Amino acid sequence: MDYYLGVDGGGSKTLAVVCDESGRIAGRAVSGCGNHQLGVELAQRNIRAAVGEALQQAGIGKEQVVRSVFGLAGADREADFRILRPMIAELDMGDHEIVCDTVIGLRAGTKQAHGVVVICGSGTNCYGINRQGEELQVGGFGYAFGDFGGGSDLAVEVFRSVIRAWEGRERSTLLSEPALRMLAMASEEEMFHHYLDHERRIPRDLAKLLFEVAEQDETAQSILAKQGRELGKAAGAVIRKLRMEDDQFDLVMAGSILTRGDSRYILPHLDAQIRELAPGCEPTVLTLEPVAGALFMAIGQEESVDKEVYDRIHHQLSVKAASVS
Repeated sequence: MDYYLGVDGGGSKTLAVVCDESGRIAGRAVSGCGNHQLGVELAQRNIRAAVGEALQQAGIGKEQVVRSVFGLAGADREADFRILRPMIAELDMGDHEIVCDTVIGLRAGTKQAHGVVVICGSGTNCYGINRQGEELQVGGFGYAFGDFGGGSDLAVEVFRSVIRAWEGRERSTLLSEPALRMLAMASEEEMFHHYLDHERRIPRDLAKLLFEVAEQDETAQSILAKQGRELGKAAGAVIRKLRMEDDQFDLVMAGSILTRGDSRYILPHLDAQIRELAPGCEPTVLTLEPVAGALFMAIGQEESVDKEVYDRIHHQLSVKAASVS
């Protein structure tokens, strides 16, 4: 029996999955951050732990894995691959490939060979591949390099909105009370001084509050609308540069903000950026764990995955997705 390994290493977690040639999941394991940009030793340790546990759960040795695909956040430039190639080679997994996590997200979200994916998880990223096989990534390097959003940036937006409302610079917001409760602060003033005095990092979980109050809060709505517009701008740049304006393709939306949040506050603003540019673009929320894309790449390599195998993996790695209506 042949086995295949897929790994999705992100900013907050690493998921490793082993399946056999029939598509049956034999082992899966989760560990922490797998993005080397947040710490090389940390990422290496977590990737090794997830892979080792997945193999152990499957009851196989690494020599039984025919091919592996590692979809890693931060695998963006040659400078990154100079770090990642020896790191992954040390796992001694034989035939393997390292790609950016955007690539496995796209592969998991569409059966077509071409398309565009926007990711909004811890951070944001956008990637596309056209019918000619030309690829392009836009984003993925943080706010200073043109990005906006993802859980880390959105948490800061929540925090600063609470501060601005308290100071009177902006209108009051329903974000204030749940933010204080989540941070275990008695007041905005205490929160303000505590985070200044102790140089605390603003927790990413604050981003979840946007969806909790958005239905009744204009501040939350405006932040999520900006997120949608920014993702649309990134997708539009990819579409134009890859000359995909007249193509029929899927725009896959991946990452926890898009797949676990309420997309009605983001999608219309994303869609407005690309609707006239590419009428044949079909937005779709990813309904699979992105690691499924790594498995499809490992199994199919240059060819399509057998339908029965595809369906079996799809069923086992399906996740509840947000509505796109």
